[in-house]
Amino acid sequence: MKDEALPAWVEYFAIPGINLLMALIIAGLVVVFMGESPWVALGALLGGAFGSLEQFGYTLFYTTSFIFTGLAVAVAFHCGLFNIGGEGQAMMGGLGVTLVCLGYDGTSWPLLFPLAVMGAIAFGALWSFLPGYLQATRGSHTVITTIMFNFLAAILLNYLLVEVLIAPGQQSPQTIRFDEAGHLPFAHDLLRGFGLETGRSPLNITFLLALAVAGLVWLFLWRTRWGYEMRAVGQSEPAARYGGISPGPMIVMAMVISGALAGLMGVNEVMGSQHRLVLGFTAGFGFAGIAVALMGRNHPFGVVLAALLFGVLYQGGSELAFEIPTFTSDVVVVIQGLVILFCGALENIFRKPIVRIFEIRRLLREL
Repeated sequence: MKDEALPAWVEYFAIPGINLLMALIIAGLVVVFMGESPWVALGALLGGAFGSLEQFGYTLFYTTSFIFTGLAVAVAFHCGLFNIGGEGQAMMGGLGVTLVCLGYDGTSWPLLFPLAVMGAIAFGALWSFLPGYLQATRGSHTVITTIMFNFLAAILLNYLLVEVLIAPGQQSPQTIRFDEAGHLPFAHDLLRGFGLETGRSPLNITFLLALAVAGLVWLFLWRTRWGYEMRAVGQSEPAARYGGISPGPMIVMAMVISGALAGLMGVNEVMGSQHRLVLGFTAGFGFAGIAVALMGRNHPFGVVLAALLFGVLYQGGSELAFEIPTFTSDVVVVIQGLVILFCGALENIFRKPIVRIFEIRRLLREL
């Protein structure tokens, strides 16, 4: 029985769930080794993520960024590409948002928001175009070129924030604060208008944009000719070429779309939360998007669920370090790393036993 014959609920829910359970078990052993109760730690983790509407708002805010970077990696994967340049592409997306907000201040956010989205898409796509072009025309592997472009993006952003865009009269590498038009409304402000008090969190309307983009990615990949051709190239370039599909344009298209999706993270962080461009605003979310895509099986719906999990780990982990003094930020990173390890690098560790179970089940039915 081939892996592809596994039922969808096993492929997309059972196997990731088992991987997550094993990661939590190993993390629990680490907690026991430290002399703490794993149940107390788990309660603090979940309480930090869901304990109040304000904390849940932070969880969804982080989830939003993970959705964008996870979708970026997933789209590239479907074309057989490994885009690990999400970090640099997100930086450029944030730069695009910043230039729009600084150049069109004095307007209203409903007018500025679509322009900022287009700026993030354009700059993220531009930053991923050359790696895609080099892969398609010169065979330069995207792993190498996107790593290089991450460093180039960091150097460029550092130069701009220190020498060009820095706010006058200060030494901190950041731009001036955007005009009110460059501030997306927070969810707690919108809900307060309906009489709901949810505390203060940076959750903003970009979360709805992320969900809409996930739906559009699904439509593109499985309901359009370009999506079909892109997936065909990812499955087998020789077969795609035999079927009349030119791999080169599909590779470039996949990388451009991937970079555009990663660039959208800048809308959530820069326009939705910071209201200025600051150094290091990506905070490693571009790299975490790789694990999000792997755990979500590169399916937009799975990416959304995996992004929520990583949002829980990110927000709950920070609260865990606060609630239990012996839990430093390094311990939280270890727990997050275990989840990434089992759901990413070791994602197929339980696949063969599960396939074997379904083989035995099929044979018993045939008897």
